[in-house]
Amino acid sequence: MSDSTEKKTSAKVDQVKGAIKENVGRAVGNERLTAEGRAERAKGDVRQAGEKVKDAFKR
Repeated sequence: MSDSTEKKTSAKVDQVKGAIKENVGRAVGNERLTAEGRAERAKGDVRQAGEKVKDAFKR
């Protein structure tokens, strides 16, 4: 697997894990878990956007 593909996959995993944490936190009323999930999802969003920018300049 290429480095770029690996980074994209890792970013997507962060997004999914964050979304799950956020939803579970909301379901059980745990604000800390909701906030952690939101932050993790945002981190994945930023990493994914960075990879898309790199891809745009490769072409």
